[in-house]
Amino acid sequence: MDLSPGLWYKKKYVLIRGIIPGPHKPKIVDSYLFPGLHHVSALQKEGLPIWNASHNVMEISRPFFTLGAADGPGMTYLNGLVGHHRKNGCRIYCSATGRYKPGMSHYYPAFYKPHNYDVKGCSHNDYSYENPPSRSPELYEKNLRYLMESPNERQYKKQRLETGICKPSIFLGLDPHHKVAIPLCFGSDIMHLESLNIPDLLIPLWRGMFDCDKTDSQSTWPWAVLHGDVWEAHGRDVAAATLYLPGSFDHPPHNPAEKISSGYKAWEFLLYLYSLGPGVFYNILPQTYYQHFCKLVFAVHIINQHQIKTEDLQAAHQALVEFAHEFELLYYQRRTDRLHFVHQSIHALTHLALEVIRLGPLICSSQWTMERTIGNLVEEIQSHLHPYANLSQCGLERCQINALKAMFPDLEEPENPILRGAKDLGNSFVLLRA
Repeated sequence: MDLSPGLWYKKKYVLIRGIIPGPHKPKIVDSYLFPGLHHVSALQKEGLPIWNASHNVMEISRPFFTLGAADGPGMTYLNGLVGHHRKNGCRIYCSATGRYKPGMSHYYPAFYKPHNYDVKGCSHNDYSYENPPSRSPELYEKNLRYLMESPNERQYKKQRLETGICKPSIFLGLDPHHKVAIPLCFGSDIMHLESLNIPDLLIPLWRGMFDCDKTDSQSTWPWAVLHGDVWEAHGRDVAAATLYLPGSFDHPPHNPAEKISSGYKAWEFLLYLYSLGPGVFYNILPQTYYQHFCKLVFAVHIINQHQIKTEDLQAAHQALVEFAHEFELLYYQRRTDRLHFVHQSIHALTHLALEVIRLGPLICSSQWTMERTIGNLVEEIQSHLHPYANLSQCGLERCQINALKAMFPDLEEPENPILRGAKDLGNSFVLLRA
């Protein structure tokens, strides 16, 4: 947090705490988190003596736990809350409750009550997108105490449903004076939200390939226009745009008609939907749905900036609120058989601007760095017979190298080495040889 966003994603600044082996997920993830958090807790209470050679003094450092980040399924291990398909499925634990869809095991965060809908515990009146339910650490603490007082398993399950909490978070064990209060220390994740969750909702809807109840029909969906020759031509347009994307955009999106179901990357979705989208969907999506989509694009461009002006953030928040409100009116239409259209990702959009105020620009705390680090380590695996043991060794060596570079800065190669024969002109300019 004390490095600029232009530095902290680099390997030397990513300090690997540990690697949980696989391929199956562990039954008790806290047992893997405990050793590292125990060490952090000890440093918070006792302090870490560090010799400051420039001032010839001993300084005591106490690490501060600012933010815990993970994708949606992974976050439940950190914050101890229920998953995104449960009644209180909001990632940042606001007090809005979902609505149960009869015949299914999931709840959906629809703010507007369906027509002719009467389900016990879910038939509350409409929420307002302009004034959504709030959250607070006090509400979390109150509900956690209520859950912990469960006298038996039956009551525990009942109170888990009411509170949206599965267990106390292991992060409660950290020094309260050296951490942000729970659940405020678990923020939004714009990487997975914008690059995977939203595309995974909108594109199948537009292709008419989204789950459809027997009482509904894709043929009646006015937004389902990406099929047949239209979808094939659309895919070719996306692929043809590669020539016009700057090289700094890195990985251009492939033809979605050919590749979208076989390893389409988060970065491709980001460029496809929010950079090329306003052009390649123009005159294809019906006008109402196209204008609705453009509100999302407008807001995402602002939310992903490293520096955001107040007036821009206000405009982005208004656009996201309108997008979520209109999504329910245009797609879900208060129909019980379409409740499953309202994913938790739609609800999460309404929190983004407020999270920027609380945490700063969300791109600075997104999962891009973590996912890139995972990719780096996987590329270094040399043993296919024992991949997870090899992965742990790669992580250990990364830590050892970073420690040596911190102790002996001369081991570090120049950040931007000058090519042989070039002349440094200063002020970030270099004269290259012929």
